[in-house]
Amino acid sequence: MNHAVLVIDAQQELMDGNKQENAVHNKEMVLHHINLVIEKGIKEESEIIFVRDLDVAEGIGGGFEVHSDIHVPQEAIIFDKRATNAFYGTPLLNHLKESEIDHIIIMGCKTEHCIDTAVRMATVNGFDVTLVGDGHSTTNSEVLTAQQIVDHHNKILHGHYNVDHFSMVRNAEEDLFRPIHNTYR
Repeated sequence: MNHAVLVIDAQQELMDGNKQENAVHNKEMVLHHINLVIEKGIKEESEIIFVRDLDVAEGIGGGFEVHSDIHVPQEAIIFDKRATNAFYGTPLLNHLKESEIDHIIIMGCKTEHCIDTAVRMATVNGFDVTLVGDGHSTTNSEVLTAQQIVDHHNKILHGHYNVDHFSMVRNAEEDLFRPIHNTYR
């Protein structure tokens, strides 16, 4: 099985917040877990891919870059996107197919937007997904706390399927590179 670690929108300004937005919930924990999974991915010789949102910090400067506390491997691949969907208008899907990836481990921000969309799009495009349940975050909405949003998505995306492929939610400390999807098929 070929794995890819996909870190979405874990950008400085999005995670730390700015004058209009608060920092994401449990930021330090999420940063720690992203680094932990990247480290595991390197040991497993998995591809490490970052996707950055061009809307963050207007697509320029330090606020746009991957968060400074994340250890970005030199060989990491970085794609930029203009939409909530990391697959839309980017070479991500073609790259994953060409690399013969069949399992994607997803982390990043924001839970209810780009993370949810990536998990669902990956399954319909032929990938099994492991969402790192303690490796994604968001901010409070007008009706739900950030923790409620994260908990809700961890619940609904665990076992979410699109006929042949589906997503599982596991935590960073688990052996994410030994997927458990086949025990549920």
